[in-house]
Amino acid sequence: MTAMKLENVSKSFGPVEVLRDISLTVEDGEFVVFVGPSGCGKSTLLRVIAGLEDATEGTVTIGDEVVNHIPPAKRGIAMVFQSYALYPHLNVRDNMGLGLKQEGQPKSVITERVAKASRMLSLDDYLTRRPSELSGGQRQRVAIGRAIVREPKLFLFDEPLSNLDAALRMNTRVEIADLHRTLSAAMIYVTHDQTEAMTLADKIVVLRDGRVEQIGSPMELYNNPANRFVAGFLGSPSMNFLKHALQDRADVTLGIRPEHLRLGGAGRVQGRVTHVERLGGDTNLLVRTSADERLTVRLFGQHDASVGDDLALDYDDQHAFYFDADDQRIAS
Repeated sequence: MTAMKLENVSKSFGPVEVLRDISLTVEDGEFVVFVGPSGCGKSTLLRVIAGLEDATEGTVTIGDEVVNHIPPAKRGIAMVFQSYALYPHLNVRDNMGLGLKQEGQPKSVITERVAKASRMLSLDDYLTRRPSELSGGQRQRVAIGRAIVREPKLFLFDEPLSNLDAALRMNTRVEIADLHRTLSAAMIYVTHDQTEAMTLADKIVVLRDGRVEQIGSPMELYNNPANRFVAGFLGSPSMNFLKHALQDRADVTLGIRPEHLRLGGAGRVQGRVTHVERLGGDTNLLVRTSADERLTVRLFGQHDASVGDDLALDYDDQHAFYFDADDQRIAS
């Protein structure tokens, strides 16, 4: 069954078109991530789905109901914001149950649902605390718990990890993935972080300038990007693009991921090391090629390369990507 469907959705603020003719289907139980750079329209698209913004054109369907003219509270969705949006004067238990109380749910239902969500999110020890007595990660779990108790048709996450430090982001990301497996509910998640997109999503929607660039599973997009933008956006370190590597094809750009470059071989790319990043398990070499282009080489393990070293690099043709003058992917 379909959890949510967009058909030809556009959104304008006055003369500025922010979303352009977007069509998308989210199936029951699917985890879909909207990803793209700042200003691409991903948060606006989420707000249109939630009903916080009206679509200028097109239809939004949740379940089997067109919801364009239905207010957010009646759409069967629950939203988790970047800012947590907790009431400072209420404790954790009351923050989580407030939405149900406002809906007029019986006290027994509120108690049962809050207890269930609290166990799921390991919040039992914090139910009597107020938000000021919690860490950032705990507050985000409370915000997620408030969404869970509503038992929505669709969860919407708007950059929920942006305010957390790196270690806590990773831990909370795992918790959200576990939560999705437990609830088997449809989730739409907005982020600018391609690592979050790759590790969480069943399906990624890559947006740029209000348009969908490509939709697919993380590995589909990683291995078969439709264009240079998608190829460069997904992957860390990002894909290298060399305009001068193919002597017989001046109008074609070569794309090669850092992990697919190797030392030696036929030495089709020559360069000099300008910086070394020693990460323990990996070593990244930043290289300026003989054609004055920059690239990154990702080597497994620890290497003794130094700034100023001259390198001969090569790659397997099966890992090479080719892009035309309009940045569209072409066959080799």
